[in-house]
Amino acid sequence: MTSDHEAGSDPKAVVRRGYDAVAARYDAAYGSETKYAALLDELCRLLPPGAAVLDLGCGGGVPVARTLAAAGHRVTGVDLSEVQVRRARERVPQAEFLRADAADVAFARESFDAVVCLYMLIHVPLTEQPELLRRVGRWLRPGGVLFATAGQRAWTGVEEDWLGGGVPMWWSQPDAAVSRGWIEAAGLVVEREEFVPEGAGGHPLFRARRTAARP
Repeated sequence: MTSDHEAGSDPKAVVRRGYDAVAARYDAAYGSETKYAALLDELCRLLPPGAAVLDLGCGGGVPVARTLAAAGHRVTGVDLSEVQVRRARERVPQAEFLRADAADVAFARESFDAVVCLYMLIHVPLTEQPELLRRVGRWLRPGGVLFATAGQRAWTGVEEDWLGGGVPMWWSQPDAAVSRGWIEAAGLVVEREEFVPEGAGGHPLFRARRTAARP
């Protein structure tokens, strides 16, 4: 890995090209068919019937969008990768998927009962993360929940041969305490923070709730 945060290119272009190139390889490497089972079970228990859910960084639609759509919820997925969005549309035709930058996409206030944001914030430039989380807070209805993973330690850098796919990948993350502060500054109450191991490291998983109407 390298700490070259620019990677010789626009960081978002590096992320988009990386996921375009290794979409199927990513599913195999991270067990996408069965990943997040406990988290999704918990989320489904929290949601009202036919809830509106936003999946930011939806990838290929599995397992988050597919599981929630199968449970009768109305799912909107957003991803930067055209290849991932195409795969998601094929695999979860009952959901809606947008190829868009999460930092630019727009939704009406109080549109969603839940926002799921797993392993996506760590690919967003640090300067954009606080405002993105504030927008998430506005998109949530009172009582709505956010499930989000972030970085455990502060780091910005590149892995040149990500997943052995011959492409680089770029990350940018503050430490867990800063991410927690940004979530709270977005008007959400963090109900739980837990560490999710991954390889030699891991990520904090936050469950937060919007508890009141916002101006």
